[in-house]
Amino acid sequence: MTTVTGPARDVAPARDSWPGILRAEWTKIRSVRSTVWSLVAFVVVAIGFSIVVATVIASVWDKPGNHPNQVQLHTDPTTILYGTGFGFGQLALCVLGVIVISSEYTTGAIRSSLLAVPRRLPMLAAKVLVFAALELVVSAVTVFAVFFSTTAILHGHVVITLGQPGVLRATLGGIGYLVVMGIFAMAIGGLIRHTAGAIAAVIGLVLVVPPLIGLIPGTIANHIHGYMPTVAGQLIGQTAQQPADVLSPWQGFGVFCLWTVVLLAGCAVLLLRRDA
Repeated sequence: MTTVTGPARDVAPARDSWPGILRAEWTKIRSVRSTVWSLVAFVVVAIGFSIVVATVIASVWDKPGNHPNQVQLHTDPTTILYGTGFGFGQLALCVLGVIVISSEYTTGAIRSSLLAVPRRLPMLAAKVLVFAALELVVSAVTVFAVFFSTTAILHGHVVITLGQPGVLRATLGGIGYLVVMGIFAMAIGGLIRHTAGAIAAVIGLVLVVPPLIGLIPGTIANHIHGYMPTVAGQLIGQTAQQPADVLSPWQGFGVFCLWTVVLLAGCAVLLLRRDA
């Protein structure tokens, strides 16, 4: 007796479906201790340094002398509120972004991941989406915590509200910058596939290369400096465009996103063409 069956269907296993891939990436990222410690470091450094800077500015406000920060708090307040704290805090996100992907290559866990999810591009996309969502939540909470704590400290000297021109855009843009920064670091980690090397490369691009280019005189060097990924991206956190800026805030953020997309595309090509 012959059993008649219907046409075969290509049904992906649950683990290879989008919900399954996302759950797997969330499990991986939350089960690693470095995730928690990196995020804690980011929050503590960003809020701590920002409060210290605001407290120092408030304490010397009425003392005689030239205080350029006081002028800038009226013309471009978010640069002062977010500058120092997030300038240092973003390094923790850079390290975390690299570790999220490079640690799998370092430990060899990437082979198990690809056995469980043979489709490499969906796995990479899920990794980016999960990490971006985590960054978005943590960055939003931290940015608003910094804003309300620092403006409360400075309230007796200068009033800064989200309703002022450019402040809300700069605040939301600062959140976006931090999210893209983490993905930028992740892409470099996926390209280099070595944790120490990738962290060194990211920190070099963030802290070392832009200041060195900025020291070179001339219009061409000034434009190269302005189009560096983090230099361009940080413009979105300014309340207003400054005369020395090569790009507007939204143009700068667009350039930073373009850098990140290009690096992610290279990471994807490498993932498809090279063995794990």
